[in-house]
Amino acid sequence: MDALQEVAEWLEPSQKIAVITGAGMSTESGIPDFRSAKGLYNEQTNKGVPMEEVLSRSFFDEYPREFYRIYKEKLLYPQALPNKGHHFLKHLEDIGYDVTIITQNIDGLHQKAGSRNVLELHGNANNVITQSGAMGRFDETSLNKEGLSFDGEWARPAITLYGEALDTDVLNKSIQALKTADILFVMGTSLNVYPAAGLIYDYTGSKSALITKGATPLNTYFDFVFDETISGWVDALSARLSG
Repeated sequence: MDALQEVAEWLEPSQKIAVITGAGMSTESGIPDFRSAKGLYNEQTNKGVPMEEVLSRSFFDEYPREFYRIYKEKLLYPQALPNKGHHFLKHLEDIGYDVTIITQNIDGLHQKAGSRNVLELHGNANNVITQSGAMGRFDETSLNKEGLSFDGEWARPAITLYGEALDTDVLNKSIQALKTADILFVMGTSLNVYPAAGLIYDYTGSKSALITKGATPLNTYFDFVFDETISGWVDALSARLSG
């Protein structure tokens, strides 16, 4: 039996599926990744600092207007649409699986595809949060010399910047989902970013697959590794499931 067929047969009796997704999940929707040779982190800004530094709390505090200029140009993709990978996970949910998506992405495409149980480790670039804790949409804000304003309050993007801790509640829910999952799919991530990469160790089951282009430092952890595009893998697995 080949690896893809075995993965297809995993799906027969299993009910709980945990999925960790990274930037490679969204590149086919036209959203650039961060860490590849052509990724955002290899770009320079007008201030001569790497993009990775722009997405830090220190840069945000010191150069808010420059931060927001780059934020709008590089992190917001309102026209992007979910691709086959997003729709596949929604399909699994529709046919009765309990699917929890733990994503490093901040683009909101899983929700746009209709997935209901999405845990965003790094927040959502389309949202803002005010000083009082109210949530709003970035496109409903105005920018003034103090920064963003939403509904008369100072606000900031609802994402986790470098130098800030991940949301403890989201992290705990992610760990719980992994501990109780029958199957683990890790899709489109290089598994280089912690603590997100370390979450795979909270899965203690025996049905795990990594789907991503190129090798990762944690390949040996998985039962199967598929070095291919998300859409290619989804097409091939879907053919086995319907065959």
